[in-house]
Amino acid sequence: MLPPAHRLVDADSFRLATRAGERAGSRTLVVHLWTPVGDADGPPRVGFVVSKAVGNAVVRNRVKRRLRHLAREHVSSLPGSAVLVVRALPAAAGASYDALAEDLARGLRRVAPDPVRS
Repeated sequence: MLPPAHRLVDADSFRLATRAGERAGSRTLVVHLWTPVGDADGPPRVGFVVSKAVGNAVVRNRVKRRLRHLAREHVSSLPGSAVLVVRALPAAAGASYDALAEDLARGLRRVAPDPVRS
C-alpha cells in the first residue's frame, strides 16, 4: 500500500501528468511522469488508471493492487515532487506480476530525467 502522502487523488494532477509529462509505453502499461518546475514542494505522488477495458472489477482490482505494490518500490527513486500516472492496458489483465514489474521498471527508466544532465 502506498502511504497517503504518495497517493495521487486529484483529477487536475492526473490530467497535467498525462498531457504535459513524459510518456513511455509497453505491452501492458503506459507510464506518464511529470516533474514540476520551480518551487513545487512535496513528496512524489503516484496514481493509477485501470479502465473497464482491462476486465471486470475483480481483474481491475488485482491489477491495481499489483501496480500499487510495484510502484511503492520505485517511489523513492522519483525526482522531487514528481507526479507519476500508470495507465494499465488490456494486456495487463493476463500479465504476470513479474511482467508488470519489468514493464514498469522499463517505462520509468525511459521517462526518468537523466541525472547527468540535471
